[in-house]
Amino acid sequence: MDSPHKPRSLSTSLFFLFILLSTNLLTLFLSSTFNASFCSFNPTTLTTTTINTEYQSPKPPNVSEDTTLDLPPEFLAFTSGQLLPFGVNINFDSDTLYPPVGKACTQFPNELNRFMSYKINGSCPDDELLAQKLLLKGCEPLPRRRCRPASPPKYVEPYPLPTSLWTTPSDNSIVWTAYTCKNYDCLINRKYREKGFSDCKDCFDLQGAEKSRWSSPKGGGVDFSIDEVLAMKKPGTIRIGLDIGGGVATFAVRMMKRNITIVTTSMNLNGPFNNFIASRGVVPLYISISQRLPFFDNTLDIVHSMHVLSNWIPTTLMHFLMFDIYRVLRPGGLFWLDHFFCVEEQFEEVYKPLIESIGFKKLKWVVGKKLDRGPERREMYLSALLEKPLNNSW
Repeated sequence: MDSPHKPRSLSTSLFFLFILLSTNLLTLFLSSTFNASFCSFNPTTLTTTTINTEYQSPKPPNVSEDTTLDLPPEFLAFTSGQLLPFGVNINFDSDTLYPPVGKACTQFPNELNRFMSYKINGSCPDDELLAQKLLLKGCEPLPRRRCRPASPPKYVEPYPLPTSLWTTPSDNSIVWTAYTCKNYDCLINRKYREKGFSDCKDCFDLQGAEKSRWSSPKGGGVDFSIDEVLAMKKPGTIRIGLDIGGGVATFAVRMMKRNITIVTTSMNLNGPFNNFIASRGVVPLYISISQRLPFFDNTLDIVHSMHVLSNWIPTTLMHFLMFDIYRVLRPGGLFWLDHFFCVEEQFEEVYKPLIESIGFKKLKWVVGKKLDRGPERREMYLSALLEKPLNNSW
């Protein structure tokens, strides 16, 4: 019986062979292209030109083409949008990741160029002072860098807990180049030797005023004690919190002894505050008062701030900051505003209405005179204990 299938012609067979070869070659090409794009990493050969042509990074807002050209290559390498290896990520509905930096970074191209000029994979410049000035100008967060910061040449490890809580660390734990003082003895005694203003001038003397701060069982006037504040809530319900501008973190140390974990924000204003805090065994957070607090809504039991939140902060920024504190506190959480100071007229006209507009419930509200710079200045303190409402806290 004859076969029902007719034999294929030579031309048909060649056609199918061509299709097969073409498909294989196309598959090989696509595979090698995607592997090269997404699976390889060579930081030393990555160039700004490649990033700009492939990813088309957006120019920062209000920055002209000429200004963009003046920005350092490493800044553009970091801030340019980076394609995700596996395409669109449903968590943020995009196939591109844009690393965050402060808007003001591009407004200071000279300082930014100095900060971002370094050898990739090498040592960072010794530029802590430059970095902090950039941050305080609004370049926050600072862009990441691909270099290693300097460490003390003869680093000494911290004392173990609990010794570290009240012991001055070794001078060899610090890189001192950014500071006027070059050792801890200078910092501890600068309240006697140094004229003019220094932030928290007596803070580093752990055997001085820090030894008794917040420690008395009962406070008096604008001086609240930790125990009287904690007594406002059920035992054990204050567990985690934040201290804004907490100096050398003595507040966090005292709370630690009460099984309460406090993160302390601090800058390094002419002193190694963050290193000192870490050496004591509590957690420092290097952010300014302008930065959105890096905590989720309704999470913290207590927020404390002493002296830092005062009339040197622009009023609108203060309003945003107060609402940010309200945001991160859980319902029933406490905001301890400790020794806020301003001029008497400012208090009645500006700050009292501002604080009352946030929506806190007043648990304690004490006003007193601030006389350390003379009565003629008509300065005053406010210490307040405020509670975020349990219900209708929106």
